[in-house]
Amino acid sequence: MTAEAATPAPSTVPAAEVKPKHAPAKGITVSDAAVKRLSALLSERGTPEAGLRVAVKGGGCSGLAYVMEWAEQPRERDKVAERDGVRVFIDPKSYLYLVGSEIHYTETLMQSGFTLKNPNEKGACGCGESFAV
Repeated sequence: MTAEAATPAPSTVPAAEVKPKHAPAKGITVSDAAVKRLSALLSERGTPEAGLRVAVKGGGCSGLAYVMEWAEQPRERDKVAERDGVRVFIDPKSYLYLVGSEIHYTETLMQSGFTLKNPNEKGACGCGESFAV
């Protein structure tokens, strides 16, 4: 018996059993303009591996409000929408409200910023800062 025959084969886990650390955010899309702007902002910050965190929080005159902030990396159970190297992180609870949403970036003479087109919205307040489902 040779030494090779006595050495047990390395243990391998079939690819189907390996679970990704972060699930993809299916049903969340990022527009071309949003990808371009996010990429530029992340480059300016010097944190290309970071991403935009989008969440839904209670508050506002219609009951719910969107929150957007920078995040260095996704949290353990986050859904991750990725396009052209740009990542958007969404916590599981917020994801339920955001399925089917499109993240856009608009720039006009009066204002610029990221907006969400959310098909789950049933109403919004007059100021546009909060919504209801």
